[in-house]
Amino acid sequence: MKLIALDMDGTTLNSHKELSIENIEAIKKAQQQGHIVMILSGRPFILIHEQLTKHCLDCPIGGNNGTELYTEGKLLELTSLTSEQSHQIARAIEDERMPYKMGTNKGTFVHKDWFKRFEQVLASGRVPAEYDKHKDYKMFTASPTVYGQGFFQQFADIVHGDYTVQKFLILALDPQQKQRLQIKLQSIEGIFVTSSSPFNLEITHINGNKGNGLKRMASHFRIPLENTIAIGDERNDLPMFRAAGLSIAMGNADEEVKKHSDLVTLTNDENGVAYAIEHYILKESYKST
Repeated sequence: MKLIALDMDGTTLNSHKELSIENIEAIKKAQQQGHIVMILSGRPFILIHEQLTKHCLDCPIGGNNGTELYTEGKLLELTSLTSEQSHQIARAIEDERMPYKMGTNKGTFVHKDWFKRFEQVLASGRVPAEYDKHKDYKMFTASPTVYGQGFFQQFADIVHGDYTVQKFLILALDPQQKQRLQIKLQSIEGIFVTSSSPFNLEITHINGNKGNGLKRMASHFRIPLENTIAIGDERNDLPMFRAAGLSIAMGNADEEVKKHSDLVTLTNDENGVAYAIEHYILKESYKST
């Protein structure tokens, strides 16, 4: 038995944010042969669950970069920032007046000035022209109402309210502003900062990353780490690449991700997940090359 951890955007989903028939069939085939296939994504649990349900797929889920782990629809583990960490992070973001969201145990919430801040940074002239051609630009800049996300007035309402925060997602379209924020975040102990595009930042507890999400799920199913496989395309996938027995980068992956992978499959528009499952996992053909 193997545990196969799949990233979602840029990996299991194609560039149209669709799950292909080929990938669906490959996932089901792996499950039928006794393997566990989990989705380990930066998306929150609810959005992952909705996508899988549409295609009648039943998989363990690691949402918000593995900070919320679910199996058989039940919460297995939640890795949260402390209220002090969340306060310091929110304060640093507020100083820069950047659009951001907080993933919590009660859903994802968005700063009330998200739209205003987004429009201001667009009007600043500091957003690189190539960003709007990026595969995930529309996803990260889409109105939060598209995802049914609620709004908060003051960050203290969440940070010091009846919530636990698993993840901050920051839209960082101004490269200089992004760099300033990263420098400020370095002074906060016990947090993990990563990204899944050139223009966002994702902040979790130091133990809240895809690598630990993979390890915890492997432990739950009593699968040795050498029998785990991770497939992804962005830098927030690197922790699970380091943890997995076999790491597979998508053909469309960030070059840094490819450097840290054992194998490279086809792109997400070429059903690279299906190809990897069929050739590298079920047939294990890579061992003979």
